[in-house]
Amino acid sequence: MATRGWTRRDFLRGVAVAGAGLALSACGPKVTPKPAKDKIVVGMSRPLSGPLAVVGDSAFRPVYETFIAEVNAAGGVYVEEYGKKLPIEPLIYDDKSDVGTATRLTEKLIVEDKVDFLWPGCGTSFIYAQAPLANKYGYVLITAEGGATTIKDLLPSMPYVFVTLSFSDWYQLPVLAQLLSKKGAKTAYIAYIADLHGIEYSGVAGIEFPKAGIEIVGVKSIPPDMKDLSPIIREAKAADPDVFCCFAYPDQIMPATALSIELDFNPKAWVGGPGVNFGFYQTTFGPAAEGVIGFTSFNPKQSDSARALAEKLYAGKPKEIQDYWGHPLYWAGLEIWKQAIEKAGTLDQAKIRDIIATEHFQTVLGDTWFEGGLLSKECHTGEIGQWINGEYEVIGPEKWATAEMVYPKPKWPKG
Repeated sequence: MATRGWTRRDFLRGVAVAGAGLALSACGPKVTPKPAKDKIVVGMSRPLSGPLAVVGDSAFRPVYETFIAEVNAAGGVYVEEYGKKLPIEPLIYDDKSDVGTATRLTEKLIVEDKVDFLWPGCGTSFIYAQAPLANKYGYVLITAEGGATTIKDLLPSMPYVFVTLSFSDWYQLPVLAQLLSKKGAKTAYIAYIADLHGIEYSGVAGIEFPKAGIEIVGVKSIPPDMKDLSPIIREAKAADPDVFCCFAYPDQIMPATALSIELDFNPKAWVGGPGVNFGFYQTTFGPAAEGVIGFTSFNPKQSDSARALAEKLYAGKPKEIQDYWGHPLYWAGLEIWKQAIEKAGTLDQAKIRDIIATEHFQTVLGDTWFEGGLLSKECHTGEIGQWINGEYEVIGPEKWATAEMVYPKPKWPKG
């Protein structure tokens, strides 16, 4: 085959093409720079109105408001990929204490508002509705108010969901049953709100109490919209139990307490769900709160970090906002969120999720970690609380107790 020699024109053309190729090779593929970022937007659907507003206002709200102010005062959360600290900006919608509304608002925050992160709604039913959405869209969700008895077995299929709050069978009712049994309780009457929270707690009590030798002599469901609880309190009084449990929310806990006082229903132990653990319970009932039992996670006397958190959240503020069940757990959840972002060096949800799921963190609780999406039992610093001498003490488990359980509780004061 005949070949043609290179002309000067061929040579120059080849050099030009090669040079262009070398230039392209040196530059590599075209990289689109990240858009400018000046804040981290966190979206929340919260009960700013409706029956759960009193819970939201005293539970997660004081925590996230204080946390955001503290972080932003220090410049924000450092994100390496942007090379700077980014302040937190909340975007909050009112779900009016309605699960359906909260579900729609959660999806709006993700799909329409495209928030950077999702922070939790309020209540067990809300977690149950919100968790699958967060997982579907790949959004990390560290929950606050609400348990996970029902969704506990689903958490392996929802790797983006992490539950901070202790709940019925995640050590609470087993500890309560043993405390009551040790004091000699033999019978119990259970009233519960007919929603996910009440169903879970009454169901677990139905297992743990008999195991501890406590016979259940009555069970009554409370419709969420029931206004007059006197038939239930009268029925419970007639059953004459050693222990009365009201697994419900403040809208039921407060009138159930008032009616027990009015009708002179004096069981040896009066146990209430969300409501008893808040400062507003003690300020409402005063001396009548003495001996009433609820759920807890800490007492400020337990450690320097617990005392510092209480000072940070409560100093100079009304006692009503104090929450001895959730506050340190919610604060620890936000500390983990911030530390995971800073360790990942990015706002990428998947990378942050992997860090939260597998690593240990130093928080207000000390060494803190999740096991299968649940805050480890080893991180709990209390399960059962009781109002004693005007203070909400940890009475169980014994390892963390700040006072011994009072049993039987004092009778309701007269007048």
